[in-house]
Amino acid sequence: MNNKWVVYSLALAVFLIGTIEYIISGILHIVAADLGITTSAAGTLVTAFALAAAIGSPVVIATTIRVDRRKILLMMLGIFLLSSILVYFSPSFEMMLMTRIIQGLSGGAATVIAMAVATRLVEERNRGRAIGTILIGLSSSLVLGVPVGTLLSETLGWRTLFVIVGLLTVIPLLAVFLRVPSITEKRAITLGMQLSILKDKKIVLAVLITLFYIGGYSALFTYISPFLQSNAELSAAALSGILLLSGICSFAGSKIGGVAADTKGSKFTIYAGLSLQAGTLLLLTWSDGLIYVVTPLIMMWMAATWMTSPAQQLYLVTLVPQSPDIALSVNTSFLQFGFAIGSGIGGLMISSSSIDNLGLAGFALVLLALLLAAWLFAYDKKTGHAARNNDNENRSVYTELK
Repeated sequence: MNNKWVVYSLALAVFLIGTIEYIISGILHIVAADLGITTSAAGTLVTAFALAAAIGSPVVIATTIRVDRRKILLMMLGIFLLSSILVYFSPSFEMMLMTRIIQGLSGGAATVIAMAVATRLVEERNRGRAIGTILIGLSSSLVLGVPVGTLLSETLGWRTLFVIVGLLTVIPLLAVFLRVPSITEKRAITLGMQLSILKDKKIVLAVLITLFYIGGYSALFTYISPFLQSNAELSAAALSGILLLSGICSFAGSKIGGVAADTKGSKFTIYAGLSLQAGTLLLLTWSDGLIYVVTPLIMMWMAATWMTSPAQQLYLVTLVPQSPDIALSVNTSFLQFGFAIGSGIGGLMISSSSIDNLGLAGFALVLLALLLAAWLFAYDKKTGHAARNNDNENRSVYTELK
């Protein structure tokens, strides 16, 4: 196994971690029924994972920065594997909640470390491609992991599904054990360094955009399965089919967003993605739950949401060209915070109003992101640096990352 295949193995690990994080959204109604809790309460299982990843991962990375990356990655993958098996032996909601926290902490840290390790296994000119390969593993969990998991959950049982996904982690774990050398970070990225970039007003506004547009996404996506079934009796096959089509649209959206960021600029792409995301969410509130109207809107919404992601990351990289890894790390934490906030708001909407109003909750959050984007770009134009190169000289940054 050469280093190229080790990178693919790391991408597999991230794919499995992403599947464990997102699969709850596809089987939320099954989990809620089995644990004897409400749908909104089951949504906190998504919140718990996201918060653990957002808060815990940077702390783990910072406190173990002087420790061999290989050892830490093996430890995090091992804990993630065991926590996935623990799902099978978590009879109560409280136990399941604790398990999800462990999964989020270990899985989130493993994802960040996997990207760092991947860049050390290839030549410097190929590091962007290595990161891109790892990120494809994460996005593929939406395209394949969630719909396939949703389909199999009714035949295998949702707890067994978690165990199977967890056991598959043995493959990348063995690859790391056998093929990854000892790696010690030459440049320590401390927690203080990660937080220090938030002194810049533009970076704060940029990561808040991530927080709110991902929050708008999570408010609906966390409860996508009960939302789709609220006005239509869908079989597991039909539900997984819709989720598969939506996942493909998210993958296509990220590709379109990358091309648009390179050709039209990140600002244009962010505006376009956020506007389309807000528009489709608003239309969902007027769809009256008609499945033949809801389904294409969901597909358009997924594409629009993930169209924003590459442009947002490119914009952040150009804001902090001297420390792009720190900027992307902080952005990843805010992304997970967005998942947590969105799922929490979605749960409140269900318990206090109606599941049909999830689109409205998501729209409100994305509208905030759009207003922040307008503020940020106006401020950026006024101050006149960093992002000025965004639409010309620095477009090559994202090209390399792809």
